[in-house]
Amino acid sequence: MRKVTVFPKSSEAKKEKIITTLLGSGVILLFLISWELLFQSKLVNPLFISSPSRVVLALITIIRDGSLLQNLTISGQEFVLGYGMAILIGFPIGIMLGWFKLIRAAFGPFIAAMQATPRIALMPLFIIWFGLGITSKIVIVLLSAIFPLIVNLQVAMSTIDNDLMHVARAYGASRWQVFRSIALPTSLPFLITGLRLAASRGLLGVIMAEVFGGAAGLGYMIQYAGSTFQTDKVFAGVLVVAFTGITLDFALDRLGRHFDRWRGEVAVH
Repeated sequence: MRKVTVFPKSSEAKKEKIITTLLGSGVILLFLISWELLFQSKLVNPLFISSPSRVVLALITIIRDGSLLQNLTISGQEFVLGYGMAILIGFPIGIMLGWFKLIRAAFGPFIAAMQATPRIALMPLFIIWFGLGITSKIVIVLLSAIFPLIVNLQVAMSTIDNDLMHVARAYGASRWQVFRSIALPTSLPFLITGLRLAASRGLLGVIMAEVFGGAAGLGYMIQYAGSTFQTDKVFAGVLVVAFTGITLDFALDRLGRHFDRWRGEVAVH
């Protein structure tokens, strides 16, 4: 008989992860090489497109002259304040909309209408109301980030397994005990998803606000570089924004995995 070798699942998963990483890295590398060759062949006007090598040089330049740190600090401050306010306001609103049917019936349509309204369309009003300073940027970030949180928490609270609720109530659990032991742990995946979506929307809100009504920040830096045909600096700014978004998403994903362990412990108890 032919001897069949069975590989452990862990080694198969590791092998699959290596292949996935190599494929993803290979596609990115191929794209960068093709981009560089296209630029070096002078088939396109260098005024309208840069190259990876020039983008790296532009990134090194804005790091050395301190402009990147300065603009990144301003954008970071606007994001943290707006995102933090979105969490503080959106978390209780989402829970109340999902937990109380009457509140959901009363305010659900209003939340849906506000979510569908493009925030950038309100930017002129925010500039009139709050000026060109940091306040208008914070409001844009707040409105961009708050609705993913509200919607995800509302869905989490309104789709709790009824069998679990009936069992808890049959054992005499109070409304607070049901919320703490069933509703809150089961809503954690929705909360983490909402936080990740809110982070990406909030980051987009920062850039939009600075592009259309800013005098500093990453968005303003990208907009000014584009208006002066510094395409390498535009790509460098976009690269920084993309890296920031990836870092935020990775950090929130790790946070979600940490709370998954806590969720399991709560479910056991």
